[in-house]
Amino acid sequence: MKKNILLYYFLICILLISGISCSRNFEEINTNPNTSEKALPETMLAPALNETIVRNMFVAKDITHELMQVTVNTQTEIDRIFRYDIRRPVVETPWRDWYVQLTNFKEIYQFAEETAQPSYMAISLICQSWVYSLITDTYGDVPYSESNQAKEGNFMPVFDRQKDIYLDIFDKLEQANELFKLVAARNVSPNSDPVYGGDVTRWRKFGNSLYLRLLLRASGNPEVSADVIARIQEIVETNANNYPVFTSNAESAVFRWTGTAPYVSPFATFTNAEWGRPKACSFFVDHLDQSFDPCISRWLTMVQGMYLGIPSAYPMGTTPETQSLMADGLKSNPLTGNMMNYSELQFILAEAALKGWINTESPQSYYERAVTARVTLWGATMGDFLSGAMVKWNDELTETQKLEHILHQKYFALFYTDVQSWCEYRRTGYPVLPKGPSLVNDGVMPTRLYYPLTVQAANLANYNKAVAIQGPDNLKTQLWWQKR
Repeated sequence: MKKNILLYYFLICILLISGISCSRNFEEINTNPNTSEKALPETMLAPALNETIVRNMFVAKDITHELMQVTVNTQTEIDRIFRYDIRRPVVETPWRDWYVQLTNFKEIYQFAEETAQPSYMAISLICQSWVYSLITDTYGDVPYSESNQAKEGNFMPVFDRQKDIYLDIFDKLEQANELFKLVAARNVSPNSDPVYGGDVTRWRKFGNSLYLRLLLRASGNPEVSADVIARIQEIVETNANNYPVFTSNAESAVFRWTGTAPYVSPFATFTNAEWGRPKACSFFVDHLDQSFDPCISRWLTMVQGMYLGIPSAYPMGTTPETQSLMADGLKSNPLTGNMMNYSELQFILAEAALKGWINTESPQSYYERAVTARVTLWGATMGDFLSGAMVKWNDELTETQKLEHILHQKYFALFYTDVQSWCEYRRTGYPVLPKGPSLVNDGVMPTRLYYPLTVQAANLANYNKAVAIQGPDNLKTQLWWQKR
């Protein structure tokens, strides 16, 4: 029995901490028998992106939307995340799947370096930065500098501090930006790239837009705020030519589902019963309905000619009658594969302008462009939406009120974007969410997820060190960028 337990922990360690290739027969499928015994970057990129996006979509649907009152899953009486009731099994899959894909993205860099393909090296650095940011923003201090090193014999990586992870991600994104300047960084096979079809200019813009997302997230911590603000100013104003960013919806980083294998949305095969388990939440529904939001029909179903939601954290044992659901069209909608869109970038710039960090345009200009981009990205028509009472810009508001106004609309722009709206709530407290009577966790929005039990079992010493430094392994320990 003891030997079996030790073997189990060893296998879990290899799988969950170091990562393995994600696709079935990955090595065999991705080896070019004519040129190399190793998988080539152009054969690895699409599967790794696909698997990452699939995981992110389930994280958005099952965790973020429940916490952020987009949906209310009334299916069972336990594991009701909308009540901040997050059980240990919930946290295992995101950790495992994200680290698995990091192995693939790191191998893309390695093989691209060996074959002198700087474009794939740069794309790999962007994807590594993106996935590592998801992990650390979900769990806090995590394996980083020593992660994914099973081939080197390291099965028990140290947990790096979130501050150090962020600073190194900034360095990675700087490196990616420089690599894209090389003449050789033009050769990306369109078939290998389901996001941009081989357009490295747009990959560069995604990298720098992601950079701004993470700089803004870190800006509240006094340890780095001055440097972070200076970097934002450099990217947006003082050295903007060196840091191209998104300039339109067309440049948004979206893994668009085509409906043809292998690019079929993971939701496409859901039955009506499966799709209808999460009900639309009244907070989400009411704000869309009362503001006459043009996207409402694309996101929600009607009940007797009306859009109606149910309250989050309703009293135990009083499950409300089902009202509006998520629209069936979302099951195959290409935009659910969102990585980062142009609207989010404009909201970032609106906040930076509001705080006086940049002066190229007014906060209102960025805000109105952001709202317009969000609506039109989803194929809706603006009409007079920007002049509506709940949406229009009001210069008479205080700076705090203006920030809340920006972030409330940003909440809708982050629909189906992994953990981003949850991150923004933890960073700012907006939008203000009503608190129902059955919340657990002392009514405190979870600040992070637990570390997986399998990681504790396989890497106990480093787990204990991480907890001693970061704080208790619970749902109320703040992340580094939350601390003021």
